[in-house]
Amino acid sequence: MVKDPEEVGNPEDAATPPDKKPALTRSLGFWEALTIGTGTMVGAGIFLFPGLAGGEAGMAATLSFALGAGVAILVALPASELASAMPRSGGGYQFVSRSLGALPGSLVGIGQWAGLVFASAFYLAGFGEYLRELLKELRLGPVPDSRWIAFGATLLLTGVAMVGTRHAGKLQDSVVGVLLLLLGAFLTYGLVELLVLGGGPALPEDFAPRGFAAVFPTAALIFTSYLGFIQITTVAGDIRKPARNIPRAMLGSIGLVAVLYLLTIFLTTSVLEPDRLRELGGTALTEVARSLLGVLGALVVFVAGLLATLSSANASILGSSRSLFALASDSLIPDGMSRVNRAFGTPVRSLALAGGPVAGLVLFGRLEILAEVASILHLVMYGLICFALLYFRWKLPDGYQPGFRAPGHPVLPALGGVASFALIAWMEYHALLIGGVVLLAATAWHFLYAPEVRLRGQLR
Repeated sequence: MVKDPEEVGNPEDAATPPDKKPALTRSLGFWEALTIGTGTMVGAGIFLFPGLAGGEAGMAATLSFALGAGVAILVALPASELASAMPRSGGGYQFVSRSLGALPGSLVGIGQWAGLVFASAFYLAGFGEYLRELLKELRLGPVPDSRWIAFGATLLLTGVAMVGTRHAGKLQDSVVGVLLLLLGAFLTYGLVELLVLGGGPALPEDFAPRGFAAVFPTAALIFTSYLGFIQITTVAGDIRKPARNIPRAMLGSIGLVAVLYLLTIFLTTSVLEPDRLRELGGTALTEVARSLLGVLGALVVFVAGLLATLSSANASILGSSRSLFALASDSLIPDGMSRVNRAFGTPVRSLALAGGPVAGLVLFGRLEILAEVASILHLVMYGLICFALLYFRWKLPDGYQPGFRAPGHPVLPALGGVASFALIAWMEYHALLIGGVVLLAATAWHFLYAPEVRLRGQLR
């Protein structure tokens, strides 16, 4: 239940020392916050996952996307309450470090940075595949390897971010708007063609060609699709009336994106067989468009996929560099990571630490592994966010005055935490190994670099 902001006051003001002014101006409303969550989630994944998920589970992949949405909602409710109590930049790192302590905070902060790095690599690897297939379609001469295309795109995005992109936010919103229009028109035409003119798909025996057991590992694979809603909390300090707008934007973005994914995977698996989807991988949606609209449809999806993967990667690289700011402000990493370059007005060092690893990963990583490692690192954060809410409700520290109360306490937060960690068990072995190494490295870094940091219970 959302309280009237006039009743609860502004938690940001209550938590700000009287001799300091808030650093951020609250300029984002509900629609802007909704766009942040929706734009991150509906971007690259909706062009890359239909083939990957449909190839694994067939039409039963719709259940995988529904399961992923359910876990995301269970996490979004506690995150909304915590963001309304601590409406400032930092997101999951702020919530966990101020409740469970500096070590879990380090795991979340470093894990969030690394998770966005792997997500960026996943998006850019998809960009490389889409551009390579488009060049082949246009027959413009020798086609470079998709990995080197992705490598070049990584350097370009990182370099542009370092120089400064004053209007990047408006450009990002415009790209998302175009993508939603194209996707909506394509889905409408495809579903009418399939269900009205084509007599409908054959559901009974083909719904789960590999059995319903494939639903859970496929849900683990595609969970990267639902990582974007938490980005709303990382800009909580910019959002007006956070007690009302943050939960509405988070739940609304999950619901909207879930519907789009369900319709897309339903259409994709109705048109192409699982074996064909597995063969096509991340570019399967272009073949669906080709079968429905011919070469022109395939070209439109190629262009839309390029825009989506590039914009999602751009947002993730910027987000991973922002994660380093919160860590540096608490002395969990060197202060230099938060230093702004005087010439460009951008955090060049943190952007280098975001873009550099991405450039390496796109050369050596597989799409599925990159996606699952990103999911693992975010699921650890999501589980700890749920437990952070249990801590705050139990301890009720001074200054904890959320404007939004998550329903179903303590059952739903506990269920969200358990579900987040349980989904990790379905990940592929190599992804689990890489994710485990990242978390172990974060633990070692914490004890070697900042063992004296104590953050438990501090809301400021």
